[in-house]
Amino acid sequence: MKKYIIAAALILGTGIVITTSVQSCTTLATSDVGLAVIKRVLLGGINKGANIYGNKDAFMQNDLIDKALPKELRDINATLEKIAPSLVQKEKQYIAEAAAYTVNISKPILESAVNSLNAQDVTRILQGEKGTATLILKEKTQTQLIQAIAPRVEQELNKYGIVKTINTALSGSNLLGSLLGGNKTSVNSGGLSTLASEQLVNGMFNIIQDYEIENSKSLLGPLGKQ
Repeated sequence: MKKYIIAAALILGTGIVITTSVQSCTTLATSDVGLAVIKRVLLGGINKGANIYGNKDAFMQNDLIDKALPKELRDINATLEKIAPSLVQKEKQYIAEAAAYTVNISKPILESAVNSLNAQDVTRILQGEKGTATLILKEKTQTQLIQAIAPRVEQELNKYGIVKTINTALSGSNLLGSLLGGNKTSVNSGGLSTLASEQLVNGMFNIIQDYEIENSKSLLGPLGKQ
């Protein structure tokens, strides 16, 4: 297995300076150093995402969150843009409002998953492409996160009455069946909250992965991830 030479000191979040010499990828993966660095990167990404989700304006302006919009919701919004453009903006605002209420639910789940990473996970991260750490985190938590935040998202969207407003705007258009499949004539609250929850969860992963890739050289460089 390829060996990586670590010439610089690695400063951990605790302020402790740790120096290493020539070590194999396997040695690094099973060491406290390798695991600590990976955790530091992921926790940094989680904190960045949580800060964005806690700020309505930052949330709405973030392209990584917009890219996480599920196809079904994107199709609904594209149709609404033709019928009632202002409603799409309201929907996005309400989802942004709901996002702030999900942070205290999702952040502990993500942090717990990061703290549960093991040597096998770190080996896979070191041998994989940039962004692999986030992919592993996503594999461990995506379904759990969606299920955890969906009830709160539904509660918030119902409070704003967005589902009823969307259905009123789309009534008589006969487009929901083609957008959502089958003979559906309305968007149900649970369906919209699930789609919104998927966007919130996947948007968070996009932010974490972007942070991981941006910091891969400075934080993971000592472990051979340039």
